[in-house]
Amino acid sequence: MVIHHHHSLKRLNTFGVDAYANNFVEISHTDQLVNLFANKEVVNQPLLFLGGGSNMLFTRDFNGLVIKMSIKGIQDRVEEEEEVFVEAGAGEVWNDLVNYCVDRGYAGVENLSLIPGSVGASPIQNIGAYGVELKDVFHSLEAFEISTLQLRTFTKEECEFGYRESVFKGELKGKYIVTSVTLKLSKSSVLNTSYGAIEAELQARNIENPTIKDVSTVVSHIRVSKLPDPSTIGNAGSFFKNPIITKAEFDAVKQKHAEVVNYPAGNGSIKLAAGYLIEQCGWKGMVVGNTGTWKNQALVLVNHGEASGQEIYDFSEVIIQSVKEKFGVKLEREVNVF
Repeated sequence: MVIHHHHSLKRLNTFGVDAYANNFVEISHTDQLVNLFANKEVVNQPLLFLGGGSNMLFTRDFNGLVIKMSIKGIQDRVEEEEEVFVEAGAGEVWNDLVNYCVDRGYAGVENLSLIPGSVGASPIQNIGAYGVELKDVFHSLEAFEISTLQLRTFTKEECEFGYRESVFKGELKGKYIVTSVTLKLSKSSVLNTSYGAIEAELQARNIENPTIKDVSTVVSHIRVSKLPDPSTIGNAGSFFKNPIITKAEFDAVKQKHAEVVNYPAGNGSIKLAAGYLIEQCGWKGMVVGNTGTWKNQALVLVNHGEASGQEIYDFSEVIIQSVKEKFGVKLEREVNVF
């Protein structure tokens, strides 16, 4: 374990923003965390835990210690007649875990195919797509408690999952480091194909009785058709959350915008499609300086080459204000801003 100084983060964030960490260390085993945090001189500074760097925007250099989690490994931990529990290290690529499960016929994560990022970040954000969230397949996670240098297991209930939220973004932020995640999957597929364009794409392929592999393939195809590849153009996927509003607020929006795209969100709430709201404000495919929105999906902000994090952030502010003025709805950023 080597601590690097003035370390470039450009290749470690999918926006490709040029920023530097005052100190940087990569962790490949939990024992290294014990050694690292036992040295108070090392950790008595601001901390940032980095996975795949796919959900963050650096607006400045980080004057502290960046800890990149690279703990690997995927295994079937427990196998029962109808269920299987799969454990993966925090440093695994999320889509590699999805492929591992799909290839073995373990159902539940196929709708989450091709989401960028690491396994360790998935519960923090409660990642989701096409009608499925991590909480739907989550069993438990193991995390390192910084104050005690001990590992602790968190159940689904203890994680307090919400829409792109968890206890690790709130009360326990900065107190724990996720080291592994265990999923609870099914050996008999109960497919969710009603969300988005999945059903239409299956029909276009003349697939009447889809398998989980079919669903995974179709979801991946849809994502590739809509979202840019970070290796080609810098981006962090969906930049904004889909806003969830009350029925009364929705009725007010619908009075002026009858065609507004919406979905039920439970408890009488309504989820609006942020991409639709942004597109209706004329931002889809717009290029502003070195940044802009993606040509196929207005929800995605991109770095056209040399955009600074501050430039991308300022552009997102303009979009938020534009949507607020037109629809009376305030967008929230999904990415973490530093």
